[in-house]
Amino acid sequence: MSKYPYIPNTEEDVREMLDVIGAESLEDLFSDIPSDMRLKGELQLPKAKSEGEVYSYLCKLASKNKTVNDMACFLGGGAYDHYIPKVIRHITGRSEFYTAYTPYQPEISQGTLQYIFEFQTLMTRLTGMEYSNASLYDSQTGVAEAAIMTANMSKKNKIAISETVDPQAIKVLKTYAHARNYEVVIIPSKDMVTDLEKAKELVDKTVGSVIIQSPNFYGYIEDMPAFVELAHQEKKRYIVQSTTPHSLTTMKKPGEMGVDVVVGEGQGLGIPLSFGGPYLGLLAFTKDFIRKIPGRIVGQTEDLDGKRSWVLTLSAREQHIKRERATSNICSNQGLNVLAATVYMSLLGKKGMKEVSSQCIAKSHYLFEELKKLDKVKTFTDKPFFQEFTIGFDADEDEVLSKLEENDILGGIKLSNINPELGNGLIIAVTEKRTKEEMDKFVEVMKEVL
Repeated sequence: MSKYPYIPNTEEDVREMLDVIGAESLEDLFSDIPSDMRLKGELQLPKAKSEGEVYSYLCKLASKNKTVNDMACFLGGGAYDHYIPKVIRHITGRSEFYTAYTPYQPEISQGTLQYIFEFQTLMTRLTGMEYSNASLYDSQTGVAEAAIMTANMSKKNKIAISETVDPQAIKVLKTYAHARNYEVVIIPSKDMVTDLEKAKELVDKTVGSVIIQSPNFYGYIEDMPAFVELAHQEKKRYIVQSTTPHSLTTMKKPGEMGVDVVVGEGQGLGIPLSFGGPYLGLLAFTKDFIRKIPGRIVGQTEDLDGKRSWVLTLSAREQHIKRERATSNICSNQGLNVLAATVYMSLLGKKGMKEVSSQCIAKSHYLFEELKKLDKVKTFTDKPFFQEFTIGFDADEDEVLSKLEENDILGGIKLSNINPELGNGLIIAVTEKRTKEEMDKFVEVMKEVL
């Protein structure tokens, strides 16, 4: 019998497992965890509870959580509280989709291949690019994968990335680049956007890839045509744009501006916030990269009977080739999230997507203009933004956020965590879900706490 009430392993089981891995004791097994972070003593749990009692107890614990169903969410930074039509959960919850995974046997995975094909088609139309792959894990790995892919194509060992790109993406890129001996150059910002003059100094002949996020992490729209021109002044130098898909319905498409590779976060396309994941990394590109991309591409063909069918057109993954020749370690696609995004875009269509985008623009600008009227609110720039903007103030950020939370408002991202040089403030996102009453309440609380 185990001496712990809810762990079935006996002392003999534990001893046998420790012997197999070569550890003397449980203390040795957990030696990498600092002692001050380890639980001392036994868990304060009753010796026995019935299944019903345990379920009731866990429900009480879960009810202490507050979600976006209980609070007005103004958080952003790549994850947005968009409305998700109910039909999406119904379709993704069907058994034939719910267990769908990577199509290792494409000839019998026609349903999975079809929605991947449709997803790719929708993404190329949305971005204006020639091709799209069958997804990545999230936008952060998307930035890193695009950087490595373009650097490999350029045969140059420097990657220049703007300071206004998602900080998590920059960290992931640095991790990838370190292992491959690439140098990462940070282009500083000015007035909440990338400093073009500094970029001209830093993007020299040794740089093979330039990465700009627009709308950027602070919410503001970058001068992409200028950065495309800068990047393409040198042969074999490529530009990557990180973006949010909803913005592409009202802004000039990356493909129309000459961008080489587009990455982004697809979470807003019918995927719940889910406390941070799993999400959906987007990747679209020009024909030059068709054999260099991570992941896979699905193509349309006909079978022997002349019926429409789908195949894995390109799938140069590390499981299929020598590891040293692999372009990426991506070995799956976000199947259910790809399906959710496909259903979302198909359901809303062009008009619906533009309507969501228009409401995001109108509502975010309304809140920004109302907050600007407060004496103690600082604005950093007059640059255009899509659905997200940044404000500053002298009050303590935690106190501001706590007061907003008391009023059932998730207030935004702390500016000091992103760029301490800018002082205290918030990065605030507004989606089509936010009402005038919620925004007015936000302003009233800010007026009270500042």
